[in-house]
Amino acid sequence: MYMMKKFIILLLTLGLISCGSSDDSNNNGGDGFNRGALLSNIADSYIIPALQDLDAKLSAMNTAKNNFVNDKTQANLDALSIAWLEAYKTWQHVEMFDIGQAEALNKYLYFMNIYPTNITDINNVVASGNYDLTMASLHDAQGFPAIDYLIHSDGSLERFTTDVNATAYESFLTALVDRMQNLTTQVLNDWQNSYRDAFVANTSSSSTGSLDKMVNDFIFFYEKGFRTNKIGIPAGSFSGSPAAEKVEAFYKKDVSKTLAIEALTAIEDVFEGKAYNGSSTGESFKTYLAFLDENEIVTSIEEKFNNARTTLNNLPDNFYQQVLDDNTTMTGAFDVIQTAVPILKVDMASAMDVSIDYVDADGD
Repeated sequence: MYMMKKFIILLLTLGLISCGSSDDSNNNGGDGFNRGALLSNIADSYIIPALQDLDAKLSAMNTAKNNFVNDKTQANLDALSIAWLEAYKTWQHVEMFDIGQAEALNKYLYFMNIYPTNITDINNVVASGNYDLTMASLHDAQGFPAIDYLIHSDGSLERFTTDVNATAYESFLTALVDRMQNLTTQVLNDWQNSYRDAFVANTSSSSTGSLDKMVNDFIFFYEKGFRTNKIGIPAGSFSGSPAAEKVEAFYKKDVSKTLAIEALTAIEDVFEGKAYNGSSTGESFKTYLAFLDENEIVTSIEEKFNNARTTLNNLPDNFYQQVLDDNTTMTGAFDVIQTAVPILKVDMASAMDVSIDYVDADGD
């Protein structure tokens, strides 16, 4: 009888442990929120569809490049420019996700969108015909900014037709496009074949947990990729000296605003849990904060994002010219965008018990 009682107690105990383990598989934050549902939504509704779209847009850019190479007319160069911009806009929705294969590829974004591009390195390697785009020293001589220089700077058509190195420039352009598509396909395949499930399953509350990494990537993109790179550095908000030549898409100057607004849209959509290619929403940073009864933080973040959008909408299309004509408007835009940083880095991160994993030398 005694042994039977011990056996029953053991079974009950194991049952309780089993139930607890089942709950923890979706929630390892200790607060009861289903982290697995949030990670599933961001992976399936946003990251993978955005990467699929970027892969398709880069394929279209490659086709436009081939058309231009086969028939070097201004019309075909203009078509390549349009395809470049479409892919660049989609990139704004992918850049924040420095995780999985993107992180393993030695900082995927370093080879896709470091600006200003290094035209000295570009022209030197083209002249020599000897280059290895996997080298970290050439991270700022490739990607969208390098193609921007090749197809939009003065004499771009002549660069590929009458220039003494025209054939070499053509080969370099092809190498750039091929590398961008190859890297993107690697990242996409990794998400689709294996990483997606590992990402969703990693619900632990630690620096290596998927949610912690996503929150850090999200905040880093808002603070650095959006606020600092697109606005702060060109406006001289940190150096005290305006640097108009450091705007994104410097050689196609009339798309600065377009790219900035696209980046803000990506930020808002991820926060809201909105699908990349639709209007449906799911579990997100917003719903997590609401679950934690932190609605004031949600309201504050949404207000700051709305203010940032209004400010961007009031800027001209050409940030380069704005810095030259009236830089106080640009520094004012930086100040408005900046107001969300402490709320994201301190209030939101603290509420979710996430530690910021990157060093901030700019101050909040």
